[in-house]
Amino acid sequence: MKKRFWVLIVLVLFSIITYLDRTSISITGIEITKDLNLTEKQFGWIMGSFAFAYGIFEIPMGLWGDLKGPKSVLFRIVLSWSVFTILTGFSYTFTGLFIIRFLFGLGEAGAYPNATIVINTWFPKQEAGRAQSFIWIASRVGAAIAPFIALYIMSQWGWRYVFYIFGCLGILWSVFWYFWFQNEPKNMPGISLEELAHIEKGREQKINYNTWQIFLTVLKTPNVWALMGMYHCLLYGAYFYLSWMPKYLKNGKGVADLDLAFLASLPFILGTIGCFSGGFLSDFLAKKTSLKWGRRAVGMFGLVMSGICMIASTFVVDLNTSIIVLAFGLAFKDFTLPVSWATSADIGGQHSGVVAGAMGMAGQLGSTVMSIAFGYILAATGSWDMPVRIIGGVVILGGLLWLRINPEKKIVF
Repeated sequence: MKKRFWVLIVLVLFSIITYLDRTSISITGIEITKDLNLTEKQFGWIMGSFAFAYGIFEIPMGLWGDLKGPKSVLFRIVLSWSVFTILTGFSYTFTGLFIIRFLFGLGEAGAYPNATIVINTWFPKQEAGRAQSFIWIASRVGAAIAPFIALYIMSQWGWRYVFYIFGCLGILWSVFWYFWFQNEPKNMPGISLEELAHIEKGREQKINYNTWQIFLTVLKTPNVWALMGMYHCLLYGAYFYLSWMPKYLKNGKGVADLDLAFLASLPFILGTIGCFSGGFLSDFLAKKTSLKWGRRAVGMFGLVMSGICMIASTFVVDLNTSIIVLAFGLAFKDFTLPVSWATSADIGGQHSGVVAGAMGMAGQLGSTVMSIAFGYILAATGSWDMPVRIIGGVVILGGLLWLRINPEKKIVF
């Protein structure tokens, strides 16, 4: 097997572990709320603390990956968040859990921007969308299997052991990554000259710029701001599914405990189809039409349909039909996900890490607002459906922002 495909397999494992860790807090949230005597507003702040810390450090960690290479940076990121995942299991108060989840977010910041750097270095442009698809499919696999694993662990040993076990998986991955991966394909033992030539074809020569020059140029680019705005809206939807959905299904829809694991995983099962289809279709359309419309058409369609499904699900009376429509909301959103990260690489070129970091930062700030606001809207209206309708509207707005994004317009330093 080609070396770049082995790299992709290891990144797939990375993405599965990432989403095991991310979704564990929402799956255990019902038990944590009872055990620590938390209110829904406090739970929202705990979810928001992760997203806020993750967001503010996305650009620095993406920039660090551009400058130092993703080998050491991803090692630090995965090791850090894994340690804080384990420490989550040692939280006994709202304050303690809030601080630990903030540090967890800080530790995980830059994870996917650095994965994007790896893809941009190890894969030619025409394969980037598909490679991103596999990474995001893996994230959905992780999120889909997490309820089954976490609920089994909780039934045997309690919610704290979910974090102990999931955290150890990340530590094992980070050690393997550090000793196996190479930043440059040419330094990987056993890689063939044929594969090297294939990877290098069409790649740009990396030019080292002043750190502040890179940072300021990115933030002065309207194309990047449009990308950031789109992803800000996208993560409103994403973090509903990752943080509030189990509580929404149980408390808002009346789903029984025995059905919760499957119904909480259903959107992520469908999300694997969305991730797979979106990346492949985007690459196909880019070849048949242009990069601009190949990325734009898929991205816009996915988010608009996602928002429509989220809103429509709240008006459907039949429980099973409502949940299926809601699940398709994630599938359509995930149609856009790999395209968004491929577009950040298109625009950023050899400095894709900082562009991906800027996009990720804007997205995580959106998820921060959503995570906290959900609890307050719920308290103010008494309706579990109202926050979902508002989130759906924001997601549709994100879809329309694709009309302002041009993947062919690369940043000029």
